[in-house]
Amino acid sequence: MESLFCCPICGEGLRREPGRYACPGGHSFDLAREGYVNLLPANRQHSKEPGDDREMAAARSRFLEGGWYAPLREALCALVEKYAPEEPALLDAGCGEGWYTAALGETVLARGGRIAGVDLSKPGVKRAARRQSRGEFGVASVYHLPLGDGRVDILVDCFSPLAAKEFYRVLKPGGIFLYVVPGPRHLWELKSVLYDSPYENQDRREEYAGFRYLDVVPVEYAFTLTGAQAIGDLFRMTPYFWKTPREGAERLGELEELTTTAQFRIHVMEAKKEG
Repeated sequence: MESLFCCPICGEGLRREPGRYACPGGHSFDLAREGYVNLLPANRQHSKEPGDDREMAAARSRFLEGGWYAPLREALCALVEKYAPEEPALLDAGCGEGWYTAALGETVLARGGRIAGVDLSKPGVKRAARRQSRGEFGVASVYHLPLGDGRVDILVDCFSPLAAKEFYRVLKPGGIFLYVVPGPRHLWELKSVLYDSPYENQDRREEYAGFRYLDVVPVEYAFTLTGAQAIGDLFRMTPYFWKTPREGAERLGELEELTTTAQFRIHVMEAKKEG
């Protein structure tokens, strides 16, 4: 079966065969039993285990499976319904554990389409492949996507690194880019526990070469976490986990309940057609 992926070594298209992916150039990549493939060349692997480790992936999965970010997932699926052509190809760039990808996949597959996800984290991609068995999942960098030019109709980046030039390359002309970023006061109450002087995130539309804006869709609501594990799981999946002073982390660890604000912005952009 022809794959959405291409060979990360020579750039030729890959075919999915029993137990492996292979290209016409003779390169072969084993298919793991969980259903994913490692397409990250050794010379692009800047650490022994890049991306989120197993513990981080587990914490993120527990939190997301609690449904706290379900309104965001529903909004993304609605935008795919709105903008996707028939038989669309969708890439989730930085798919993590595949919680969003699984739902997006059902939306795309219902229209006769195909879905793929990539992430640096092998533990994350393992979970993603289990969640959406009808998709294709690969360990890869968003800065070197293992896809040919103009291969996808929709690309989703949900809180993952932005590689605008690479995203434009793999999108078809007129393809849709859904870029999720935090709103100004996203998780404000959490930040207020962690920091003495929290600051708001920037709220702006930034123009990217090759794209034009169609919309910015806000998703905002409050939710309450009960129990130290749920609160800790949220903390671990934020960038604050790596840069919070010890005193702030200790204050958070003492809480048994936290009500905080979810505030997302979905930037909807179209890949400009040449000419």
